[in-house]
Amino acid sequence: MDRYRLTARRAGFHFSALALALLGLPLVASAQPAAEHVNVVGQAASIDKSLKEQRRSDSVKSVVSADGVAQLPDENVAEAVQRLPGVSVERDQGEGRFVSVRGLGPDLNSVSINGTVIPSPNADSRAVALDVLPAELVQSLSVVKTLTPDMDANSLGGTVEVESLSAFDHDGLFYTLSGEGSHDDNTDEHSPKLSGAFSQRFSLGGGQDNFGVALAGTWGERDFGSDNVETGGAWDFTDGARLEEAEQRDYRITRERSGLGINVDYRPDDYSSYYLRTLYSRFKDSETRNAAGLEFADAQAAGTLGDAEGWRELKEREETQTIQSYVFGGERLLGAWTLAGQAGYSRSGERTPGHIAGATFEGDDDFTDAGFFSSRKPVLTAGSAFYDPAAFVLDEVEWAEQDTTDTEKNIKLDLARDYELSGQAAQVKFGGKLSRRDKDNDTEVWTYEDFDTFGITDDELLLSNYLKGRVDYGLGAFGPGISGKAVEALLDRLDAGNFYNEEESRIGDFSISEDINAAYLMNSVDIDDLRLIAGVRYEGTRQRSKGTGLRDGVFESTDNQNDYHHWLPGLHARYQLDKNTQLRAAWTNSVVRPTFEQIAPGFLIDGDEAAFGNPDLKPLESSNIDLGIEHYLGRAGVVSAFVFYKDIDNFVYNTDLAGTGAWVAFDEAATFANGDSAKLYGLELAWSQKFDWLPAPWNGVLVGANATFSRSDASISGFDAASGLQRKRDIDLPFQSDSVGNLMLGWENDQLSLRLSANYKSDALYEVASISEPFRDTRVDDQLFVDFSARYNLTPELQLSFEAQNLTDEHYYTYTGSRRYNAQYEEYGPSYKLGLTLSHF
Repeated sequence: MDRYRLTARRAGFHFSALALALLGLPLVASAQPAAEHVNVVGQAASIDKSLKEQRRSDSVKSVVSADGVAQLPDENVAEAVQRLPGVSVERDQGEGRFVSVRGLGPDLNSVSINGTVIPSPNADSRAVALDVLPAELVQSLSVVKTLTPDMDANSLGGTVEVESLSAFDHDGLFYTLSGEGSHDDNTDEHSPKLSGAFSQRFSLGGGQDNFGVALAGTWGERDFGSDNVETGGAWDFTDGARLEEAEQRDYRITRERSGLGINVDYRPDDYSSYYLRTLYSRFKDSETRNAAGLEFADAQAAGTLGDAEGWRELKEREETQTIQSYVFGGERLLGAWTLAGQAGYSRSGERTPGHIAGATFEGDDDFTDAGFFSSRKPVLTAGSAFYDPAAFVLDEVEWAEQDTTDTEKNIKLDLARDYELSGQAAQVKFGGKLSRRDKDNDTEVWTYEDFDTFGITDDELLLSNYLKGRVDYGLGAFGPGISGKAVEALLDRLDAGNFYNEEESRIGDFSISEDINAAYLMNSVDIDDLRLIAGVRYEGTRQRSKGTGLRDGVFESTDNQNDYHHWLPGLHARYQLDKNTQLRAAWTNSVVRPTFEQIAPGFLIDGDEAAFGNPDLKPLESSNIDLGIEHYLGRAGVVSAFVFYKDIDNFVYNTDLAGTGAWVAFDEAATFANGDSAKLYGLELAWSQKFDWLPAPWNGVLVGANATFSRSDASISGFDAASGLQRKRDIDLPFQSDSVGNLMLGWENDQLSLRLSANYKSDALYEVASISEPFRDTRVDDQLFVDFSARYNLTPELQLSFEAQNLTDEHYYTYTGSRRYNAQYEEYGPSYKLGLTLSHF
């Protein structure tokens, strides 16, 4: 064993002994280090591969490889990437969906697949819903937190980079085929899933293994559900805390994911390479939501009874989101120059065909003896009439359909030249990128009401004609469910043209184009153990939006244009203290455009009330400083610490402009505005290590832990109706959690692999209330998810796996002002998976 490796092992022993003592694990020391053994596959191998890429990177970067994804009990890319330092996810129905980095919300980060930016399938946001991407299609995931000038500058927290499988990732033939079944504890449903991947190299022309083909595919269907109760913040705080209304919701969902990726690589000689990367992913959600609610005649305290209006409602829809990406590129060495080019086309979409957006049955009369227990998780109570279908009559049905597309086309060119600068190795690099993005949204709405006018009798509108069994609801008594087919049968008897809702159908439609022209120049130089990168990036943006507004019953076309330009300098430094330790520092600048909801061109003005987007919003600008140290502890081991600071201008928040400027005579003018500035600063810690130098069985132990602690300071301004004055107040940045952390305890040998993972994030601001009512701000509560996975090698190529998610039965909870006052509570229960995987590589 060479001296370097022995030194690294001894350093690792001292650090690990302390860590094991803190964890309360027994430690048996050995005078002689155990003989080194490298697994071909396994947790340690995948962690080690990821750390090597992180170590070589010019940016502050965290990586998880495909083997690492396979080791995690994760349904999709969002859940896999949350294991990295500083990363948390926003969940939908218990599954990870949107990614937050270093406490900054999903819209402030970007996602790229194979080097091209991925647009969002959602109508309102820029955030890419990563639950659309199955984890099986991914070769590696990384989060880049400091951007070099040759990268798109469109993220404040970080850029999630997704790389799909290449034949050159493996030597020779590679294939894997997996099948699994899952069980959802909340609904007692079972679900299947199949996935596979293949790659092989071929000899083309006079070359040897110079042409590669890789493909990966997956299909899965998951039946699950959740139980929900929410108030929407409808609390009256004038005399204690009294509830105005609440609604119980039962969700039943069938979620189908499918995806296919086909990638081709050609390397005709030592000087050139070409590639084609393709990816198609489809996410289909079929959701049925039954709801039952009460609106109290007078706001009530918990445990009291009174009169209330009641309703029951059905929402039933099928929503399909797709992401497709095609990237063609190559690289050519031309003497001292390297020429690289890439053309990309990405298209995301969300289509929701005609569906019941809401079928509402109102109670014939007020219900007596109505009330609730518990302000945190309200349990609604009412007399027997509330559970009698004959007491409810169909009042309104909203039928809707929506189609959203987001297309991004780009072409970029990079030139780099290696040279010597005063005897030191250096490289100059410059290039440019043209990006053209188009976002379109089309919504159609029909509102069916006043049924008696069209020959429907009162008896035909009774809820008893539309029943579909009883709802299996775990948070209290619920009553009957509603049949979507019965509601649709009623609508089929009516002429849809009589119910077309032109207002709802037109003011939400928009077309937004975004043209970005970018260029950069950067230079890197290696001075002994110091590597410096300095450069500047220019991004010019032309944004145009078209839509429709409604002013006091009259429709108006809108056409807005907003142009802006940014020069974004940057400086990166990496200094090698010794063979295993390096310091990093970076000063970067970035820019993020507002969301499509915020710049939407539509508006609604009705008397003294108005709601509208703001196409003239300025983009968010951030100046960022990062400082850190990384110490590598041999195989699969690292300990690191980073501090970061972000000075953000023009952050966007929702506001009410009533009483000011053109809106001085209005009672409400809801829109979006730019804040002056905000600060974000924090500390990011990470540790990972395999204890292979301990005697058996402790040499199979792996531990990984990371934690990010951050703080944000921001202020907003608005009109205070009570005082008649403009006021300011301080807030946190929305979605920013002060603490985010992961803990992984693992053990493996050649045959068995065990892993227990925990992911935690603290509470965060979810929605900002009016300037004068900070006690009405909505916050999302902290969450701790614990998952477990086990894998057993039946043969060298056949593996049995078991995974358990959400072992702590964690719920989702938002509250108004204080944790005592519910805005929304939702629980999912744990789920379990059993799988079999055949692999060859």
